[in-house]
Amino acid sequence: MWKEQYERWKEFKGLDAELSTKLGELSEDEQSLEDAFYKDLEFGTGGMRGKLGPGTNRMNIYTVRKAAEGLAAYVNDQGMSKKGVAIAYDSRYMSKEFAVETARVLGAHGIPSYVFTSLRPTPELSFAVRHLGAAAGVVVTASHNPPEYNGFKAYNEDGGQLPPEQAEIMIDFVNKVENELEVDAADQKELEENGLLRWIDEEVDQAYLKALESVTVQNEIDKDLSLVFTPLHGTARHLVEKGLAQSGFTSVHIVEEQAKPDPEFSTVASPNPEEHQAFEIAIEQGKAIGADLLLATDPDADRLGVAVPDENGEYQVLTGNQTGALMLDYILGQSAEIPKNGRMIKTIVTSEFGRVIADSYGISSLDTLTGFKFIGEKIREYEQTKEHTFLFGYEESYGYLVKDFARDKDAVQSAVLIAEVGAYYKNQGKTLLDALNDLYEKHGFFLEGLQSMKLEGKAGADTIQTIMNDFREADITEAGGKKVVAVEDYSTSIRRDVESGSEEHIDLPASNVVKFILEDDCWFCLRPSGTEPKIKFYYGVKSGAKADSEALLEAVKATVNERLHALI
Repeated sequence: MWKEQYERWKEFKGLDAELSTKLGELSEDEQSLEDAFYKDLEFGTGGMRGKLGPGTNRMNIYTVRKAAEGLAAYVNDQGMSKKGVAIAYDSRYMSKEFAVETARVLGAHGIPSYVFTSLRPTPELSFAVRHLGAAAGVVVTASHNPPEYNGFKAYNEDGGQLPPEQAEIMIDFVNKVENELEVDAADQKELEENGLLRWIDEEVDQAYLKALESVTVQNEIDKDLSLVFTPLHGTARHLVEKGLAQSGFTSVHIVEEQAKPDPEFSTVASPNPEEHQAFEIAIEQGKAIGADLLLATDPDADRLGVAVPDENGEYQVLTGNQTGALMLDYILGQSAEIPKNGRMIKTIVTSEFGRVIADSYGISSLDTLTGFKFIGEKIREYEQTKEHTFLFGYEESYGYLVKDFARDKDAVQSAVLIAEVGAYYKNQGKTLLDALNDLYEKHGFFLEGLQSMKLEGKAGADTIQTIMNDFREADITEAGGKKVVAVEDYSTSIRRDVESGSEEHIDLPASNVVKFILEDDCWFCLRPSGTEPKIKFYYGVKSGAKADSEALLEAVKATVNERLHALI
């Protein structure tokens, strides 16, 4: 089957010259050739992401055109073609080219595109969709994947990533495109001349920065805080610098080695603020100037990492769960007024720490499936029903949303707020680590862990599903010495009580996730990544002291790894 697809590309007369050359090079490596053609690059609920190169299973102008053709059909089906589509892109190879290709395909259907003149953060695209009244949005990005990747993320008219119902409609339209090589793409110059390709920049920037002012909780506090910020070669520098300045922070030091966009992300092993190596240069600079806080954003600026000096002057990188807990507690504790129907939203793999903090303020919480699109969907629902008021949303993977003028995780908002939190505690003679320890003393020591296993290609995908099936079907009764209380299988939306055998419905969309609830507020969960060829294992434990939680976390991990190693 894959050979037929390869021959179709090989024989296509109008194939892009660069892709044609690379296809010729691939022909000498049958395994790589098969991987490039054994399937179509999947357009899922979060869009698509893959390695750059020729082939149906790669990111290239033809697979992007196919996705854009599906988007055009979706927009027409929704009766919103005149509203147009907002398009942004990051610093990766081919990002601007893919953005223009998307606009060319949309233009062939008479759908206007609003394309940023240069790279912009993902959350600004979310904002732009709402600000411009667009029918949809696209970000060309692969977030913090390695340099050889790129991707295509689709947004709805609310500025959120497509929730399942809308995503399925668009996926169906994309899958109906029979031949990606023959998708029509209009001439760029003609589209510019007739107003179907409109370049945008400063006006949207200024509108976003105006909205960003609402993130500030307390204008009157002294903001004498020394900050080091690195955009990790991505899109965040302009808006984070401007946002911090307008919020009153004057001592902001940029890591110049990482300030320029670079598709190779050449100063880091991975441009991911979740990984401590991404902070190495920022830590050196922080030590040199005695910085109070270090901030790092991923290339498309939807994730934020934070590092704080400890009592020995060594910088400790906070986890997403810790940063989220600090921001949540500050919002609930320091805001002038909190609506009684306020709600905090987190994902099912995010720490229970946030729920306990919200409970202490009398604020309700909601868990969603992993993926910020589900948080965005709930914000829209609350906006319509008035049942709840959105207060804060976050996930353990360094994604937070403070104010709902964007509908995706927003590292720009988060940078401005966490800087304010840092200034607030500095005025009390404390660091964010001190504040975090105060929360632990009050609520218990919550500790989380994450392991991931990279399994690429068809064989890797098969192995991931084998692992999921094994854990789903296994009779696991304890982990790390803690009894399994319940098993939540999100593929069937059923929670099973282990002791009684009774079952109850989980009111969330079906998803390939299994979560084991242990006694004493402990748990572990596994799920395939939706954007990378990985399977992820999440862990959460709680005890009265740090050392006890650390030992318990390792014990739970050991139970899972023992079973995993027996499988592989």
